[in-house]
Amino acid sequence: MIARTRILLAAAACSLLGACAVSTPLPDLHADLPAHWHNAPPESAKLGPQPNLDSWWKAFDDAQLDALIQRALAQNLTLQQAQLRMRAARAREHLAGTQFAPQLSFRTFSQPDPAATTSYYEVGFDALWELPLFGRGAGTARVAAADAQTAATQISAARVSITAEVARNYVDLRAAQTRAAQFDRIVALREQVLELTQVRLRLKLASRDDVDKAAGELVQAQADAAEPAAAIAQAQQALDVLLAQAQPDASLQAPGPQPSLRDVQFTQAPADLLRTRPEIRVAELEVLNATGELGIARADLWPKLGLGGTLISATRVNGDLDHPNKAVPSAGPIIDIPLFDWGARRDTVTARDAQLQAAVLGYRQAVLEGVAEAESALAQWQRDHARAAAAHAQLALANDAKARADKLQHIGLADKSDDVQSSIAQAQAQLQASVAQRDAAIAFIAVYKSLGGALPPLVMQ
Repeated sequence: MIARTRILLAAAACSLLGACAVSTPLPDLHADLPAHWHNAPPESAKLGPQPNLDSWWKAFDDAQLDALIQRALAQNLTLQQAQLRMRAARAREHLAGTQFAPQLSFRTFSQPDPAATTSYYEVGFDALWELPLFGRGAGTARVAAADAQTAATQISAARVSITAEVARNYVDLRAAQTRAAQFDRIVALREQVLELTQVRLRLKLASRDDVDKAAGELVQAQADAAEPAAAIAQAQQALDVLLAQAQPDASLQAPGPQPSLRDVQFTQAPADLLRTRPEIRVAELEVLNATGELGIARADLWPKLGLGGTLISATRVNGDLDHPNKAVPSAGPIIDIPLFDWGARRDTVTARDAQLQAAVLGYRQAVLEGVAEAESALAQWQRDHARAAAAHAQLALANDAKARADKLQHIGLADKSDDVQSSIAQAQAQLQASVAQRDAAIAFIAVYKSLGGALPPLVMQ
């Protein structure tokens, strides 16, 4: 009988020691990615260097844009909130790290005896050390690490969004100011056309229909000239919010040159999205968090083990005051064994396991969406880049036509009306080139956002 008891105790001890090594492994997050971008420009295009994701906006070579982005990164309220959340997450991570460290506390309290004849004033120290067994320590560390790294990733995501929004609104602002100048020029030219047509009418060289047509074109030009004002106001207000300032920036109110994007290329491998896109990194951290939660739930199926100790000194406040005061120490193991809970802990494990599987699928979905967004952005940028090149080619032709018209008028082979019409065609070509240049710049910004930005290294435990 004694031998059988020893065998059972030995088996129980072996089972307990084996359970101490229980841990929940991280799932394999392998994701199938294309070997290369399908919508990137071919290498034969001979574009410029690849932009640095940390300072991609420098591809515009605009000192004022550089200054605005630096100010936004220093002043933006959303970014400051994300930084404070990261500070809180790091504090919680440190707190989780102390959970399984020895704890020591001091306490005092008064207590009467059951007969209500004597009362005591007790002073004592309590020591507790919960052991991180059965995967509980690893699970707690994973949850805390996922929380802290998610906060760090959100800072990077905020930085990506802020820099992109500052650049986009700055591009919109300068493009709208350029359009406003061109529309004002077209209105002035249309007024000249109307005046010249009225003169021709008095000379019997034009009809009333010609005058009405010139007047209608002037009214349309004046209506078109009102459009940029709303875009300018909207872009300025958006920049004020991004810069966390209540008053408009005086340096932006005066018209400035429209940012021009030099030729760039995007040769980054799709696999790099796993490192740069905040959405993918957040999905990866959700897997880490779910793995930690599952590890804690599995650990709850086993006893909680620890070591505890107490040193208490009790002094009689009233009653038999002649009894000497003594300090009594005590120490021993602390065992918390779950026996019966109607399957609640098993249900928790099942729920956490399902959440982990959902997190893995969410990661795969984030990867697919990231690749699709990047491919779409690259395709749009390629189209807008080609359209901008075509618009500038048309502008060059319009400039040549304007130069020929000036020369003909100078030598007396063309009248003022022909020169004005060539000026209108030139201004309209400049408008189209400005819009195409803006669209190409915004498409470049969208590519940057789809690729993400350089983030701090991810530590998986």
